[in-house]
Amino acid sequence: MKKNNKLSLRSGGQILIDCLFANEVKRIFCVPGESYLPALDALYDKPEIQLVVCRHEGGATYMAEAYGKLTGQPGVCFVTRGPGASNAASGVHVAFQDSTPLILLVGQVARSHSEREAFQEIDYRQMFSQTAKWVGQIDDATRIREYVNRAFQTAMCGRPGPVVLALPEDMLKDRTHSVLAEPARFVEAHPGDFNMNTLKNMLRQSKKPISIIGGGGWDKEATENFRTFAESNGLPVACAFRRQDHFPNDHFLYAGDVGIGINPKLKTRIKEADLILVVGARLGEMTTSGYTLIDIPKPSQQLIHVFPGAEELGRVYQADLMIHAGMKSFALALRSLGDIGVDWREIAAIAHEDYISWTVPPEIPGPVQMGEIITWLRDNLPAESVITNGAGNFSIWCNQFYRYRQYGTLLGPTSGSMGYGLPAAVSAALQETSRTVIAFSGDGDFLMNCQELATAVQYGLRIIVLVINNGMYGTIRMHQERQYPGRVLGTSLVNPSFAALAESFGASGEVVEKTEQFFPAFERAQNSKLPTVIEIKLDPEAILPSVKLSSISHGSRNDREN
Repeated sequence: MKKNNKLSLRSGGQILIDCLFANEVKRIFCVPGESYLPALDALYDKPEIQLVVCRHEGGATYMAEAYGKLTGQPGVCFVTRGPGASNAASGVHVAFQDSTPLILLVGQVARSHSEREAFQEIDYRQMFSQTAKWVGQIDDATRIREYVNRAFQTAMCGRPGPVVLALPEDMLKDRTHSVLAEPARFVEAHPGDFNMNTLKNMLRQSKKPISIIGGGGWDKEATENFRTFAESNGLPVACAFRRQDHFPNDHFLYAGDVGIGINPKLKTRIKEADLILVVGARLGEMTTSGYTLIDIPKPSQQLIHVFPGAEELGRVYQADLMIHAGMKSFALALRSLGDIGVDWREIAAIAHEDYISWTVPPEIPGPVQMGEIITWLRDNLPAESVITNGAGNFSIWCNQFYRYRQYGTLLGPTSGSMGYGLPAAVSAALQETSRTVIAFSGDGDFLMNCQELATAVQYGLRIIVLVINNGMYGTIRMHQERQYPGRVLGTSLVNPSFAALAESFGASGEVVEKTEQFFPAFERAQNSKLPTVIEIKLDPEAILPSVKLSSISHGSRNDREN
């Protein structure tokens, strides 16, 4: 009797899911689409992989990006072609600028229809060429394993980042012999003995050093190894923009964050340092105060720059010592140096005291005092609580005045993308089921991805979303008042009742109009079995913690929207 070889064949969709499973993918975020139905069908037979169905491709990609930040493993997201991929582009951009491993799988038109401007057809190699580490299209089902392996290797290794793979729908239906897939293997560059000895000698000669750590590729052990070295020598440590969880903020060596609205004393300290040790941070626009903090191309201070991707070293700054190394291997090598015979504890203590003084919240206009709220959260939340935020002036409260004490507790887009906080909170709650997860959002920020509240309800996630409502796009209004005083246009908002909106989703809703209302509302949210939105009505005058809106614009305002 002739053997039926068809029984040993598998579809491209099945092989793709087999490869994801082999790479230990435990969760996939998606918005379903007909262009990748064979892969979706294959997931039906792979219950070990959780499929999280989202309400918008932007939200789904943010969730996958947040997963990559939390775990160090590539977040995986499926979206359909054309509009689906376009919606997902914002999340790819976040992953690129934030150095986060991400794999976006995009359904594509059938191969026989390509380059005819078929329905929803886009050339993804062109579309994502500047925001992804690599963009590929799998046209042959026999090469799925090769492409998936390369995608994981590329996303994880070197400077972490996003990879996009296009999947023609007919390729996913093709049947071919399946080959047992093996997982991609993480590799990273290691610092050589010469580099580490040079670093040690440079540090020994320094009288006023400071270190700045940030970027992707870290894990808890790497941050602890770096902290151990800093403690052995009293090295002052600052964190790059929205990377404050890389070093305990209550530690006696912590000098503060180097980002938007930097502490003037920390800015002066960096400018007057004789050596800057930068580990993992790109030294981009936000971390260098618009490329003014450090001279270009040759800094006045001695500069040691450690980065996992060789392409970034020397790109803007000509460092005295450039070390091409991954964060894990470098931090381990740094720890092994131990006590190098220096003691900078005295200057570190002054730097930390400057940080403490800088983070005393000021009183602001109106009946809601965000300073009291953030201080209460700082003093009452467990150290392992996860804080997420999108973009806007509201994020200053959780970035400047909160104290991050553990790695993996801050999820914020260094790319400055609005609408990130809620999807990131959904992802964090799925991953860290025992932790308190709080999303900080502005009113404009929240409405960019509020539909993912439905995802939180669907999966029973007890997240707490703080919507700070001042009735405007506050950051843009601030710049508008500074640059075009008295000519307000396009920045005022008419908002829904956010508490009522939350209840319409099946979540809980609270409204805070006075400071004292927040504390019982938050406790009710903690005890609720539902996601909770707490709308905090902030006086529009409180445009910044220390600046009133009316003080920015000189002369009378001609607000055409009011």
